[in-house]
Amino acid sequence: MEISKEKNIVIDGKRDKPILVDLIFKDNGKPKPVIIFCHGYKGFKDWGAWEIMGERFADEGFFFLKFNFSHNGTTPENPTEFLNIEAFGDNNYTIELDDLQTVIDWILLPNFKFAQQVDVSDINLIGHSRGGGICVIKASEEKRINKLITFASVSDFGSRFPEGKKLEAWEKKGVQYITNSRNKQQLPHHYQFYKNFRENRERLNIKKSAKKLEIPHLIAHGSSDTSVSIGEAGNLFEWSPAPKLLLVENADHVFGTKHPWEKESLPKEFNYVLDKTINFLKTDSKKLWDEYGDSDSDD
Repeated sequence: MEISKEKNIVIDGKRDKPILVDLIFKDNGKPKPVIIFCHGYKGFKDWGAWEIMGERFADEGFFFLKFNFSHNGTTPENPTEFLNIEAFGDNNYTIELDDLQTVIDWILLPNFKFAQQVDVSDINLIGHSRGGGICVIKASEEKRINKLITFASVSDFGSRFPEGKKLEAWEKKGVQYITNSRNKQQLPHHYQFYKNFRENRERLNIKKSAKKLEIPHLIAHGSSDTSVSIGEAGNLFEWSPAPKLLLVENADHVFGTKHPWEKESLPKEFNYVLDKTINFLKTDSKKLWDEYGDSDSDD
């Protein structure tokens, strides 16, 4: 059966900006386990090989959803370019958590257009890089999530902010700029980003969230990742109550993919990650918990 796609569906975000959603699935009328994918920092749903990844999951019988965070800097008209740099500057972690909640709630609505295609008892999150941290926090808050998978995930948000004189200069100017390495575009971060983190520090503590997880957690990380240290995968493994660690030899931050991805096949490193992810998703949660759960926990 051919794979069906619904591209660039616009749903309302909670912060006056739309969320753009893609659905990829086999239209056979049968309820399927759901995968919701969160892109990372300076990312977007159509980056690199994410579309082929979605096709692979759909082919394996999953209902796959990927989306653009409402303030990631793209627009519905230009979903792969950072043309709304003011929105990028206004983004923060709590907005991304709100966006993910909005997407989860949307897919579970009784009048969801493809309600007959989704198994509402089997909702799973996959997050890449910064999106991984967002997924850890959301999975600790949202009891309808069945399994969590993080690809090259961060384990801490606070350490990514500047300190000392750099932080003071940011507060004084109200904005600092980072370079998008892909096209050398200057992208702003308004000081509200740090202020929002500080005001929500408890909620945005990935360590605290990981320790509260009550579901199996697959942690995939490349040994040659220069963007997020492999030690951060070690942190998540240490904190999660039922973790499975997947270290990928010689893989970089995006497991051998890049943007744009113009090949029809995937690199062996990313294929390996997807094979293991599919196996993890198809394994009964109780079995995974029994195998990887911490028998020395306080419970």
